Amino acid sequence: MRLFFLTLIAFAPVGFVLSQQQKKSPSFEEVISLRNAGQVVISPDGEAIAFTLQTADWVENRFDTEIWMVRNGSAPIQITNSPKNNSTSPEFSPDGKWLAFLSDRGNKVQVYALRLSGGEAFPVTDEDEGINAFQWHPDGKRLVIHRQEKEDPSIKEKKKRYGAYEIDDQEFVLSHLWEIDFDPNFPDPAELPCYAAADSLKKAEGCIERPKAKKLTNGDFTITSFQISPDGKRIVFNHQPDPLITSSMKSDISLYHMESGEIKPLVSNAGADRFQTWSPDSKEILFTTNLDDTVSNYYTNTKIFRMDIGSSQTFRLAEKLDENPSNLVWNEKGIYGAFWKKTLRPIYRIDPINGSYQMLSGLPDIVNGFAFSKKGEKFALNARNGDQLNEIWLAVNNSQSLIPKKISQLTDQIKNWQVAQSEIVIWRSIDGTLIEGVLHKPEDYDPAKKYPLMVVIHGGPTGIDTPQPVPAYVYPVVQWLNKGALVLRPNYRGSAGYGEAFRSLNVENLGVGDAWDVMTGVDFLSAKGMIDTDKIGVMGWSQGGYISAFLTTNTDRFKAISVGAGISNWMTYYVNTDIHPFTIQYLKANPWDNEEIYKKTSPMTTIKKAVTPTLIQHGEFDKRVPIPNAYELLQGLRDQGVPAELIVYKGFGHGITKPKERLAATWHNWQWFGKYVWGEEIEMPLTEK
Repeated sequence: MRLFFLTLIAFAPVGFVLSQQQKKSPSFEEVISLRNAGQVVISPDGEAIAFTLQTADWVENRFDTEIWMVRNGSAPIQITNSPKNNSTSPEFSPDGKWLAFLSDRGNKVQVYALRLSGGEAFPVTDEDEGINAFQWHPDGKRLVIHRQEKEDPSIKEKKKRYGAYEIDDQEFVLSHLWEIDFDPNFPDPAELPCYAAADSLKKAEGCIERPKAKKLTNGDFTITSFQISPDGKRIVFNHQPDPLITSSMKSDISLYHMESGEIKPLVSNAGADRFQTWSPDSKEILFTTNLDDTVSNYYTNTKIFRMDIGSSQTFRLAEKLDENPSNLVWNEKGIYGAFWKKTLRPIYRIDPINGSYQMLSGLPDIVNGFAFSKKGEKFALNARNGDQLNEIWLAVNNSQSLIPKKISQLTDQIKNWQVAQSEIVIWRSIDGTLIEGVLHKPEDYDPAKKYPLMVVIHGGPTGIDTPQPVPAYVYPVVQWLNKGALVLRPNYRGSAGYGEAFRSLNVENLGVGDAWDVMTGVDFLSAKGMIDTDKIGVMGWSQGGYISAFLTTNTDRFKAISVGAGISNWMTYYVNTDIHPFTIQYLKANPWDNEEIYKKTSPMTTIKKAVTPTLIQHGEFDKRVPIPNAYELLQGLRDQGVPAELIVYKGFGHGITKPKERLAATWHNWQWFGKYVWGEEIEMPLTEK
């Protein structure tokens, strides 16, 4: 097959009249401060939409999430404002008169309710352990909540006598379901709080105390998610033996009868089973499962089934849809779910009877999330096209071809910026596998010039990169483009969107095949005369950091490399990570049974070949890729005389989740590549200009 370019998005959105001279290259702070839409929900009648919006709070050094609402086609308005505390998980009451949500306003995370006709939000719960999740009961008079149980008192006694220690993987608190009444007329406990008198354990007479929730489920398991049936009589919940992340592979599904309190197991395969949603008539459920597969669920497709509750008979649906589903919803018009399709993420409608499926046309390119009104006639989306930021949309569900209406204007934030111009490029890897990548160009791209190339590798490995105007995280992509570079973001083997067989291609070939895909992408652009091969850098975070580390010890093609939270030695990783099965599934052995596969795929095996200046970035408390990986790579590079620097971001885990440290990490990459690719000495500013 001939190698070719496929352009997905045009240069400037329609209506942009600003000339190149009028546009600016945004600062790092401006990129980090972009407002970003999150979860979206719609009222039962379809007349109101609520969504979360994240903003940066530089004073408190945090990202704040608040809830916004659109009613009857009006402009979005902010309806929560809780400084220093997020407001998340909005859900309309069944009658559409209330919006409940989660927030921590000084007493752990509780459920709050807001009357849509006006008024202040007030707490519905006052649980000492806080709330993980909740759902309105269909009668609108109560809520089912999901929270942790109380900690065993013996743990406190143990600490008193013996200090702080724990037995690995044996000390945890289970989570279960509770029920609490919703009474909007309940008096405010602040009017007469139930303080105990100083000389008595008795509470003041007539004091007001918010009622506590009544426990529904019991058992030696932890519940991870749940949903009440539309008729309000039963709850289906996912559960696993304990809260440990690796126990999610043992997830099963059970049914709780709200009247009798009986719990009945529904699905218990050896692999992970996960309930998705109820049928509208409350007679069936939809679930996904790995069946009895416990050795490849990280990269193989889950199977979609519906089950008749009465007979326990199951029926497989959408068997030939070769990707994993997300956000499955079942209403009167069918079953809907989002599935990656290369760099697009459309919604598919699945027929619940025969399992056939169709892609909905007319929607934006990438659907991040969606929610339907009660009868499925309207739905709200968080979605975008390749030249947009995430936007909130409203669509009417009356045909296969839809024309959604955009009801937010978040892309206006970048209307006077010089942003990335994106194309999809396709090339063949060393073994003949077709690889796609997103190539970003500057707005003033000149095909007669050769440009420096920055390669940014996504995590996962089952992540995916897509066209977008402002790629970021801790890599100043837009600023590099505006400095006069190209940026390639390869969807290497293992990425989502290309089917199960593609996701399986780096099994027992991690790093090796991934490096083939990156290097042949560079060769492809070089053969087209687009890049200056003396000015190439590569970087990535998590799995992208691992591939970057593999490249730093296996090739001299790059002038600089940045390894973010990357694996350097699979044996070190295997014995330290919180997801041990990940290593076993991809390498098909533990290091004691097959040391050779661990050597073949570990960057440290070829450390003596390393010559490329390498920046290492890592969170201090990273459990997913523990920091010994960073120190091992650093010392190995130093022993070879390779310029190397490790920056540890204090207090962080696997991601950099605060704006100031994200700004620092961005500057660190700007400095490193500026020095070794452009030959510039750059200082981080200590004061604002």
